Amino acid sequence: MAARLKEHYQKKVVEALTKEFGYSNVMAVPKIEKIALNIGMGEATQNAKLMDSAVNELTMIAGQKPIITKARKSIAQFKLREGQAIGCTVTLRGDRMYEFLDRLVNVSLPRVRDFRGVSSKSFDGRGNYTLGIKDQLIFPEIDYNKVDKLKGMNICITTTAKTDAEGLALLKHLGMPFRTQ
Repeated sequence: MAARLKEHYQKKVVEALTKEFGYSNVMAVPKIEKIALNIGMGEATQNAKLMDSAVNELTMIAGQKPIITKARKSIAQFKLREGQAIGCTVTLRGDRMYEFLDRLVNVSLPRVRDFRGVSSKSFDGRGNYTLGIKDQLIFPEIDYNKVDKLKGMNICITTTAKTDAEGLALLKHLGMPFRTQ
């Protein structure tokens, strides 16, 4: 069974974007390539157990096992050695990606306190969008009682859009709640 948001994209969003930007070919319509979730754990240099909980929580949120990122070089001021685990990341594609985006937009973001929408200024100039989250408790998969430390995360949505306007239109049609300036 295909993801609900994927069907919505194929049936309604492609048509709306073709009208809006005047694409002559269906393959020219921007789509989402991948979503990358990243948790940076600088404190894991002192406490290795923090990394295990970050990996477990990211596994529950994303639905697939993340890889652990390691330090590329040693930095004495940060008490960091080369090869030490300092974060974890997971890349979602296909149906898992659409299901995660659906949960993020319809379940998780509305749970943020005083939520007025996400900023439309977080595009990189090529139609890709990055979103920072301060705590992982907005995801319903995380059990509040088992959390030892609040962890923020970055969510990078990579699209095939050529400009920020195309990327913004794509995410708006997919239901991303952008703040009105």
